[in-house]
Amino acid sequence: MRILIVLFGLLFLCNCEDKQSNQKKTTSPSEINKTEALPKKDTSQVQKREFPLLTDENALYFFEEYDKKHKEDKVRITTDFGSIDIQLFPETKYHRANFIFLTKQHYFDNSQFYRVVKNFVIQGGSSDEAELFKKRNHIGRYLLPPDTKKGFKHHRGVVSMPSSEIENAYKMATPYQFFIVQNPNGAYHLDGEYTAFGKVISGMDVVDKIADQPTDDAEWPLHNVYIRKIEVID
Repeated sequence: MRILIVLFGLLFLCNCEDKQSNQKKTTSPSEINKTEALPKKDTSQVQKREFPLLTDENALYFFEEYDKKHKEDKVRITTDFGSIDIQLFPETKYHRANFIFLTKQHYFDNSQFYRVVKNFVIQGGSSDEAELFKKRNHIGRYLLPPDTKKGFKHHRGVVSMPSSEIENAYKMATPYQFFIVQNPNGAYHLDGEYTAFGKVISGMDVVDKIADQPTDDAEWPLHNVYIRKIEVID
């Protein structure tokens, strides 16, 4: 009899433990709902700007500060005709800083030399392409003041910045465009009007090849001349 009582007690205790164990493992419907109701954070679309949206009001201050921290002064333009290496002038700090900034933002990549005038200039950096338009909207719309009193002349190979297409008395420059003087005799009639901010140190033969391309009446090459990329070099 004692044995039966002991066995019955053990079976009772085991049954109770199983019930407690099952109760611990069971999640109530309310707990399930709470877990499923927790919002999931989607950070895929969150992008912090690394720089402010540039305007005529803040661009000079931005490039003043950018010039202090980014001293790079050489870039390489890669085209289907070869590479062009450019030395930027530190004396024209706003224009140098602007060009380095746009280079690091990959603005010029897959843009074009959209204006070619043999024995004068090749001009690039802007066009009506949708991708460039999106890049400009992201960076901002601003102009740069001319800086023509540093003594730099428009010799062959000099890199300069054209004035804005918008008429303005101060010859404010459009920061997204540049041109390279291809004329063997220079283009000195541009001195005092446009800011020379660099010079070609390697690849003038590539500039000449691009200048030889046939164009339409609007001076646009009949076959697109792409700037595959511009990158900072040592």
